Amino acid sequence: MPILHLRGAEEWVPAFAGTTMGGVRRSLRVIMLALLLIVAAAPARADDLAGAVAGLGGDSFAAKEKAVVALGKLGDPRAVPILKALSEDRLRKAPDGRVVILNTIGGTTKLSDAATGQEVSDLGPDSLDRIIVNNRLRNAIDGALGALTLFSPDRNARLAAAQDALRRPSPDSVALLEKALAAEQDSEIRGAMQRSLSAARLMAGSKEERLAAIRALGTATDPQVKNLLDEFRYAPDLDPELRKAAGEALASIENRLRLTGLAANLFQGISLGSVLLLAAIGLAITFGVMGVINMAHGEMITLGAYVAFVVQELFRTFLPSGVFGGYLLVAVPVAFLFAGFVGVLLERGVIRFLYGRPLETLLATWGVSLILQQAVRSVFGSPNKEVANPAWMTGGFDLLGGFTVTWNRLYIILFCFLVLGALVLILNRTSFGLHMRAVTQNRDMAAVMGIRTARIDALTFGLGSGIAGMAGVALSQIGNVSPNLGQIYIVDSFMVVVFGGVGNLLGTLVGALSLGIVNKFLEPVAGAILGKIVVLVAIILFIQRRPRGLFALKGRTAEAEG
Repeated sequence: MPILHLRGAEEWVPAFAGTTMGGVRRSLRVIMLALLLIVAAAPARADDLAGAVAGLGGDSFAAKEKAVVALGKLGDPRAVPILKALSEDRLRKAPDGRVVILNTIGGTTKLSDAATGQEVSDLGPDSLDRIIVNNRLRNAIDGALGALTLFSPDRNARLAAAQDALRRPSPDSVALLEKALAAEQDSEIRGAMQRSLSAARLMAGSKEERLAAIRALGTATDPQVKNLLDEFRYAPDLDPELRKAAGEALASIENRLRLTGLAANLFQGISLGSVLLLAAIGLAITFGVMGVINMAHGEMITLGAYVAFVVQELFRTFLPSGVFGGYLLVAVPVAFLFAGFVGVLLERGVIRFLYGRPLETLLATWGVSLILQQAVRSVFGSPNKEVANPAWMTGGFDLLGGFTVTWNRLYIILFCFLVLGALVLILNRTSFGLHMRAVTQNRDMAAVMGIRTARIDALTFGLGSGIAGMAGVALSQIGNVSPNLGQIYIVDSFMVVVFGGVGNLLGTLVGALSLGIVNKFLEPVAGAILGKIVVLVAIILFIQRRPRGLFALKGRTAEAEG
């Protein structure tokens, strides 16, 4: 019977083809021995887990810490709920030495054996002793959980564990990090693991290994790496060569952090400038082109933001959750139409009687702004409303070490330039734009040529208000929505329009981006409030020398001045 079996093996196992029967027997013995070793290793691993769990019930904190470290080194996912239970004060010791976990489900407390996971029915909660945890032991638990999470199937959990290992570098984590790094495929997680591994090797190892770790860490731009090297450099009895290498690595990191900070401030400035541009484009039309000081422009922004909130709630209430991310695409045109409609009503009901009287338009629209604010409070209440980012606008990506570009800011920048481009096309490539420019330059001549000037006035004011409504939708993605939202941006919008040149879209673009970037570079030096004051004073001085702004003013106001 064994001969038949071996012949069968010789026929279908290609690796044994052409070998002697003695060779086949020897190969099969090797395979059987390996299988026996694997089978024998499984109980040993279970015994290791059981032994480490039993150590958690030790009398001293040192014994408990040793058991926690042992559980972290096992790499066994069964250790995760045990360590979490210990951290959450749900681990107990039975009189017979068993360690059990307390689980409260639906108000009922159930016990399970920590080592085996089996339910325990022969013990009561009152008969168990608490396993006390101090701060040092809690740190050890966090470190062990982080090490175990390095092998989690959840990408975000692995990334968080790799980053956490950098905050708590330890020589004990070298082996686990090497093992996790060998199995990891994600480039971002591999980079985080590599930095954590270098930090762990910095804590212990030969001089050559430490020098290699310093060189590796010197290419990073993470402030945590900078702090780690700074502490390492001033360690007592440190080798002079290691101290010098750490100093050079720190200088390299500081240079990169400085450049990264400049890039981050530039992006933040462009982001702020795009927000100001969205808020000011509509004002550039109503104030610059029509000569109307519209103090209710900020409330058009507010109405657009609340339209986004209403559309969001309608999607949540009546549509499947899978299409929720599309609410923003619906909110933009709805906000444009609604705010534009309110703008047309405002022009027809109030503004058209006040053309040529800027001070009276200021007072009238200020009163309208107060009415609209109170109307919003009456309908939605005074508390802020939260407008959620769709999934495709959530999060960001790390462009440089320590410089994260958020999707919502990036999309707002792109949306801002898209709106500006569409407005330029409307003004220069449509009959409405031609008529609007004709009425702006010479109202009487336009009327003689058959252009309905009253209709153009209403549509122009509606266009400016509609763009303000779209700005409100964009602003709802970077902050809360409140009845006072528009008031935050109305002063900055007027500054952008006056600085860039009243009625000039190119000037509005340059003014918005300039003010946004200057504000963001001044804030770290002078603070947010003082920075705005400095900018305001600078604009006042600039207007004294150049009253028409960066670009020459055109339109009815220019004619009146002429």
